[in-house]
Amino acid sequence: MKMKSLKEVDPDIYELIFQEKKRETSKILMIASENYASKAVMEAQGSLFTNKYAEGYPGRRYYGGCEHADEVERLTQERAKKLFNVEHVNVQPHSGTQANMAVYFAMLQPGDTIMGMSLPHGGHLSHGSPVNFTGKLYKTVFYGVNKETGYIDMEEVRRLANEHKPKIIITGASAYPRIIDFKAFAEIAKEVGAYLMADIAHIAGLIVTGLHPSPVPYSDFITTTTHKTLRGPRGGIVMCKADYAKAIDKAVFPGIQGGPLVHVIAAKAVAFQEALSEDFKEYQQKVIKNAKTLAEALKKKGFKLVSDGTDNHLMLVDLTNFNITGKEAEEALDKAGITVNKNTIPFDTKPPKVTSGIRIGTPSVTTRGMGEQEMEEIAEIIERVIKNISNESVIKDMKKKVQLLCKRFPIY
Repeated sequence: MKMKSLKEVDPDIYELIFQEKKRETSKILMIASENYASKAVMEAQGSLFTNKYAEGYPGRRYYGGCEHADEVERLTQERAKKLFNVEHVNVQPHSGTQANMAVYFAMLQPGDTIMGMSLPHGGHLSHGSPVNFTGKLYKTVFYGVNKETGYIDMEEVRRLANEHKPKIIITGASAYPRIIDFKAFAEIAKEVGAYLMADIAHIAGLIVTGLHPSPVPYSDFITTTTHKTLRGPRGGIVMCKADYAKAIDKAVFPGIQGGPLVHVIAAKAVAFQEALSEDFKEYQQKVIKNAKTLAEALKKKGFKLVSDGTDNHLMLVDLTNFNITGKEAEEALDKAGITVNKNTIPFDTKPPKVTSGIRIGTPSVTTRGMGEQEMEEIAEIIERVIKNISNESVIKDMKKKVQLLCKRFPIY
């Protein structure tokens, strides 16, 4: 049969993809967990490896015709080992949460105790949230940040660990703007006989370029997504010491997944190759510099930042002094062409669907080529929108400024 184009087969989806391209190119995307994948990454992900079933592992498949899929997976594994300097890696997890699930299923039994960062304080759903499978299967204990400083309270971590004796301690966050002290966590885990798992989904790109301390020397398990600061396809990987390799591989397949997404694994390989370049290190340096510049500019304009700044790619803005909610800020900024997400702040009094803050990240704007001058401009636009949140005329003027910035810095 003749293969038809997407536009011919499904004009509705074709149009929605076109509209998404228009959104991504005409707005300033500042969601900290998003980025723009390269054309090379997308080309690999859209390849005919989409067609291939490859249950199992290289050399041990349950399907024939996997010789090229085997080479793709082996190459991806080797690049990940080199990039992160780890002993073992499984590149099959479909997402960061499934990478986390693999660790839990490999090492825990239902009812075991896990300890992670509280979701309202910057943690992640898969670190024990009651609405997540982790909160349903395991007993959960949460640590948080110090109310005065906004930094992780390591004294509280030690106290809770000694009190509850978790089987696994989880480090990592989805909305924490400061350096994580993996060594200190490792010392506490050793004290109480717990495994240490580092979920570095947000900061993986900073870690592989040496701009954030690595958890590898201290952790039993490391999980990450391959998008966000790594700038690859949406997916996950799980890394560990060689001693745990068999348990982790068995947990991924046949434990929690069936056939791996070979086309996505191929795209992960491309992303890892890009991340091994000197250009990638320069990019990550700019991500941090842009975040610091934006944070300082916002502070000068009266914005309160959780922990009073940032060490990485994101910042958490506390809007309580402006008497508006995160939801209101997200909606107003989106009208002006800046995409952020509402976010709870530590000790938030508002529900998660409303929140008192917004989370802002610089990976996407840095990929577009924006620098410190543009961060100053963006801070000014944010200020004007927030301080004139009900003024449609001001928001319309700010949208024009956003569109000019977008035209100056095209993506693809």
